[in-house]
Amino acid sequence: MVLYYLHMRTPQAQIKINLPLRFKEFVESKASQFGMPLAAYMQYPTYEASEKVIKETKKALREKNRAIEVKDVHKFFKDL
Repeated sequence: MVLYYLHMRTPQAQIKINLPLRFKEFVESKASQFGMPLAAYMQYPTYEASEKVIKETKKALREKNRAIEVKDVHKFFKDL
C-alpha cells in the first residue's frame, strides 16, 4: 500500500500566497524544526488553541455527563 502511494500520480496545482514577512519567517522556522520545506509544512500547519478554546473544551469535558443522545436531529431542532 505504501509503495502504491509513493508512486501514485495525482494532478497538482501551484498556488501563490502572500504572507506578512514576520509570519513567513515564523512558519519557515517551524518548518525547519521538522526538517521540512515551507510548502510541505504549510500543507499541514498546526497551531495552538487559544485560551478561550482551551477553557471551553475543558468546560465541555467536565459537563459531558449532561449530554443527551439525539437520534433525530430534525425533530430535536423542531421541538426546541
